[in-house]
Amino acid sequence: MNQLLSETNRDHRQAYPRRKDRVKRICVNCGSSPGFDACYMSMARRLGETLVGRGYELVYGGADVGLMGAVADTVIKAGGIVRGVIPESFADKVSHQGLTELRVVPSMHERKKIMFDLSDAFIALPGGFGTLEEIAEVLTWAQLGLHAKPCGLINVNGYFDPLLAFLDGAVAKGFMRPEHRRMLLVADEPAGLLEQMATYQVPTVEKWVGVKTRAQPVAHTLNKALRTTTNDAASSAAQGRSERTKTGK
Repeated sequence: MNQLLSETNRDHRQAYPRRKDRVKRICVNCGSSPGFDACYMSMARRLGETLVGRGYELVYGGADVGLMGAVADTVIKAGGIVRGVIPESFADKVSHQGLTELRVVPSMHERKKIMFDLSDAFIALPGGFGTLEEIAEVLTWAQLGLHAKPCGLINVNGYFDPLLAFLDGAVAKGFMRPEHRRMLLVADEPAGLLEQMATYQVPTVEKWVGVKTRAQPVAHTLNKALRTTTNDAASSAAQGRSERTKTGK
């Protein structure tokens, strides 16, 4: 099975056009519902077609419903590679049975970790709490300097306009640096977003606005303080033993 999957992957790589970027797999976060407007499902299919056309593999949450199912079905139909990760708590209800690879994991936390590890970039389509939480988390990690993977969203018919206004307000009110606001790449269609991701440069400024941080990391300072306290306690204990030895007690 693994050998067959490896051969399939090699065949796809040979068929795909060569790209200038180092991105191989893109994680797509999106709704497990279709939305009321047909434009959302249509964009999910367009994204799937674009990913395959440019030689990217799809990583996603493993469901066969809503926008999630639409983007996965499109990639599969076009001959692309799809890797899904789904929690066992609802795998029996909505897991996709036709993927290149499906991992059923114990928890949501493990699901997100695996999807992050597998992916080189992240794209959000319209969705709800889960979509917002997933893209916000990887952006936060990038803001803290924990990774340099590009993150973006496709703003279908202005769906994300309120979110973008919120982020602009966070910058205006001193809770976010402009450089970090620009980490969230935005486009109205897949090709434009992928072009931005191909040239993405992670910002090198610190997260904090209007705050002077310590010269040493907090963990190092705490460890030093802990070592000092431990050493003092050890010295006191040794001194006590010495005095008891002298007095014969």
